[in-house]
Amino acid sequence: MSNLFDLSNRVAIVTGGNGGIGLGMAEALAGAGCSLSIWGRNAEKNAAAVERLTRLGAKAEAQFCDVADASSVDAAFAATLKRFGRVDGLFANAGISGASPGPFVERKAEDWRQVMAANLDGVMHTFQVAARHMTERAKAGDPFGRLVATSSVASVEGAAFNEHYGAAKGAVNALVRALAVELARHGITVNAILPGWIETEMTAGALQNEKFLRNVTPRIPMRRFGQPADFGGIALYLMSAASAYHTGQTLVIDGGYTIY
Repeated sequence: MSNLFDLSNRVAIVTGGNGGIGLGMAEALAGAGCSLSIWGRNAEKNAAAVERLTRLGAKAEAQFCDVADASSVDAAFAATLKRFGRVDGLFANAGISGASPGPFVERKAEDWRQVMAANLDGVMHTFQVAARHMTERAKAGDPFGRLVATSSVASVEGAAFNEHYGAAKGAVNALVRALAVELARHGITVNAILPGWIETEMTAGALQNEKFLRNVTPRIPMRRFGQPADFGGIALYLMSAASAYHTGQTLVIDGGYTIY
């Protein structure tokens, strides 16, 4: 049982892993011995993330990747395989906030497409290339794979004025359930993490709004906003042998926000 969380022979990709929740997950994986490939669009942040993970003793690299672009995903995956030889887990964490929040009746089609491209198509592109590799490995006698998507509590609550974001994340939840059934025979688990209000660059604007803070904070039973480090434990669990029989689930990490 003591080796359940040992990831010293595993390799994981974390998209959007150069900051926020993604980096919080990557740091926990690194601490368990996992090798890491960080995918992001900001070269400076990518390099800083690799440095932090290396200081934790991990083998780490970074790849430029725009997850909304299938060719960019293919190139990044090929480069990661060249470096590490295999990929055991993929955390589809990259995404954007709802572009131009506002009334649905005024929603511009280009805003809708932008959010869907990053938050839904990006998961599809990255899951597809990873699942293909993991399935091939399983057929060769090496069945193991972990696919984890960062969804949102917006997928299960009414995301007023941000329905395109909520719709994309709701679709991610459905994708996770479908793939969990389809890929289980190959030893691949597929799950989604649903964050609540977390202190990241994406939520910085909201967290500077005093009225917002006064209204939302009392609704969180833990009486605080989440931190990226709060996602380290769930990432480690989902990547490890401990979660071998846990698949197709949407795991809410929100300090109790959605039940209060």
